[in-house]
Amino acid sequence: MLFSRIVIGLPGYGSDRQMRQADDMSRRLSNVQLLQGYRAYSTKQLIHYLRRKLSIMKKITAALLVFILTALLVIPAAMAAQGTSPVVGEIQSSVSFRSQPSTTSTVYKYFKTGDNVVILEETNAYWYRVQDMYGSIGYVSSSDKYIDIIYNATIAASVNFRTSPSTDGSKIRLLNQGESVLITGKPNSAWYAVTDSKGKKGYVSTQEQYITTGPAFSMPAGTVTSPSTPSTPSTPATPSQSAKIENIIAAGMKYWGTPYEFGSDRDTTTTFDCSDFVRTAFREGASLTLPADSRKQGDFVKANGAVKTDWHQLKRGDLMFFMDYKGTKASSYAGVNKATATITHVGIYLGNGQILHTYSTESGGVRTSDIAGTQWDYRFLFGGSAM
Repeated sequence: MLFSRIVIGLPGYGSDRQMRQADDMSRRLSNVQLLQGYRAYSTKQLIHYLRRKLSIMKKITAALLVFILTALLVIPAAMAAQGTSPVVGEIQSSVSFRSQPSTTSTVYKYFKTGDNVVILEETNAYWYRVQDMYGSIGYVSSSDKYIDIIYNATIAASVNFRTSPSTDGSKIRLLNQGESVLITGKPNSAWYAVTDSKGKKGYVSTQEQYITTGPAFSMPAGTVTSPSTPSTPSTPATPSQSAKIENIIAAGMKYWGTPYEFGSDRDTTTTFDCSDFVRTAFREGASLTLPADSRKQGDFVKANGAVKTDWHQLKRGDLMFFMDYKGTKASSYAGVNKATATITHVGIYLGNGQILHTYSTESGGVRTSDIAGTQWDYRFLFGGSAM
């Protein structure tokens, strides 16, 4: 639960003269001193003040986000207990803030370009669990189209910021305790390549007494986050069935709008037909390679277990198989023996009466469709799990 008020100093909050007084004092005191030495103001007032004062200082505002959430005691204690630094992400393009790591979950709101969040964890290959400026926790797509990590480490004690990864490198300045930086690489075991809040690039010691790093997912490929501890091989955890299903759906959703092409090339993702799309989603989301065409995919599902001829009985992530199109009315399919009908289409059931699939150039490529009372309701043959 958020504290409604914290100890913070904003003398005479409101007027320009009083704002200048606060500015003069803030230049002389560190953030910690501000917390210890000032009066109580509401969280809303604090956020309003920081936004007004720092609206043109984007990077610094992002760094202060960590400080604000820590002051409000809303960054999980587990992060501190693990000795990791908060990771700050910047929204690159408007993206939904959701209740669960799924495109069918509730949308709390939409983040705008330039908004900053604290990334709490990488839930899976497609989602981050994040916390916004107000302490609300939810999920956003981890695609770099939507979010970019701008800070993944915190200076633990004042340390020299140098022009090269060596004590012979010229000193740019002294990085102060509490500053947030972005680790961009590790040229050797003794030095990190980092970028500070003003965009200046340089190098700092990797010793843990000087810098606290974020979780491994936030580090550049090949970066060792605990240089003092030798790495040991480990067996990756096996995702649960439900996690695999969400991964499959997320893998499919990232291709939303990809054009339809009958007989599409199975070696590219620039266009899809129905079975190629399903095959790609399962391969990327669950490392499962399905047969290349819808009829063989139907045989695969039947061999995997019992199938359902009533789509209402399907589970999220099940495959759905359909006969040829005969019209938009139920009467168009009257008298058809669906037990012997040929499969001509396949898609992924999302639950809530929706299917994720692709079926024509006119429809716009990969998309979701309602099932009930539509051709998909009448054309449905059977469905089941491929897992």
